[in-house]
Amino acid sequence: MKELTVKIPEKKVNFFMELVSQLGIEVSHQIDIPEEHKEIVRDRIKKSNKNPEHLLDWNKVQNKFTLE
Repeated sequence: MKELTVKIPEKKVNFFMELVSQLGIEVSHQIDIPEEHKEIVRDRIKKSNKNPEHLLDWNKVQNKFTLE
């Protein structure tokens, strides 16, 4: 099986995705994350591990993020 990288104009993405779907072609979306962003996340993870008492339980705070 061949793997291709395709650049598509934003206004043609929906058309292209419909065409690909109709042809039964497998599509995977790969997002390139800049190394500097990865380093920011790594740094935040390291800092959060130093102060676990400052972490919040997701089950207790998730409702604050739901839209009403």
